[in-house]
Amino acid sequence: MKRTAFYPGSFDPLTNGHLDILLQALGLADEVIVAIGVHSSKPGLFTYDERKALIEKVLPEALRDRVSVVSFDNLTTDAAAAAGAGMMIRGLRDGSDLDYEMQLAGMNSALAEDIQTVFLPASAETRPITATLVRQVALMGGDASLFVPEAVAEALKIKLSEKS
Repeated sequence: MKRTAFYPGSFDPLTNGHLDILLQALGLADEVIVAIGVHSSKPGLFTYDERKALIEKVLPEALRDRVSVVSFDNLTTDAAAAAGAGMMIRGLRDGSDLDYEMQLAGMNSALAEDIQTVFLPASAETRPITATLVRQVALMGGDASLFVPEAVAEALKIKLSEKS
C-alpha cells in the first residue's frame, strides 16, 4: 500500500529548513504532497504559483516524481484526507514548537483520527531558520542566501527589487 504524507505550510519562502523536513519525509513516505496554505486575507511575499515553481525547482531530479505541490484553503485535515494522505508531516525546531505542535496534533486527531501526525526534528544547521526571519532579513537588505536554496535566494532578490 502506498504511503502518502501531507506536508502543509506557507513556504513563503521555501527555506533550507523546509527542504530538510521534506527530504526526511521522503524517507518515510512513498509520496509527499507539499501543501501550500493560501488565504485571501493573508497574501504572501510570493504567489502560490511562484512558491510552487520554487519548490519544484529545488527538488533533486531523482525525487521529483515522488513530490507534488498543491494549494489548500480549508482545514488542513480535510485537505489531507481529500489527498488520500495517511500522515501529516510537521517539523520541530525546539521545545516551543513541540508544545504548539502537540496541541495541533491533538486537534487534528479529533478531526481526522485516521491521519497520523509525524514530527520530524530539524537538523542542527537548519534549526534556527524560519520563513518569517528569512523574509525580515531579505526585506532589510541582508543576505538570506545562508538560509534558503540558491534559486529561492535569487527569487527573493528579484521580488524585492520589483518592490523598490
